[in-house]
Amino acid sequence: MGHSESKNAAFIPLKIAVMTISDSRTEDNDKSGNLLVERLLKTGHQLAEKIIVPDNRYQIRAVISRWIADPAVETIITTGGTGLTGRDITPEAVTPLFDKAIEGFGEVFRALSYDLIKTSTIQSRALAGLANGTPIFCLPGSPGACKDGWDGIIQHQLDMRHKPCNLVEMMPRFMEV
Repeated sequence: MGHSESKNAAFIPLKIAVMTISDSRTEDNDKSGNLLVERLLKTGHQLAEKIIVPDNRYQIRAVISRWIADPAVETIITTGGTGLTGRDITPEAVTPLFDKAIEGFGEVFRALSYDLIKTSTIQSRALAGLANGTPIFCLPGSPGACKDGWDGIIQHQLDMRHKPCNLVEMMPRFMEV
């Protein structure tokens, strides 16, 4: 079954928090974080909060922990820190917070990226998971990667009209025991 949009389902706007992880970005030059905010607002979602956090695993965890404990934050997207350098620690910072990993996200992200950047996609450690019922998507720091991740995966999974399935329709069941 291919990608389709259900005309019967209503769009449900989510409150999405965006975190840029960088030692060098500021609000003036945060192209990736701003691109994500622009795209989520354009599709009808709401911005819960936007923040820039340095490449420090404990500061990253502190903000994400605050967001996953806040019922007003329904989804989290991070950009930056998913590469292979010594300062790229987003997967190490965020993975311990996951209750469940969404393994397919990284796989699909790298498959989409392969069409654009070929084998260089192996340097991306993009990942996603659920924490306290909150989806968390961790994207690379380039604007192109954020565009590809949002346009190719995230916007569809955060849209109730995307069929055959999406994360929004599953959200009420994420906390089942």
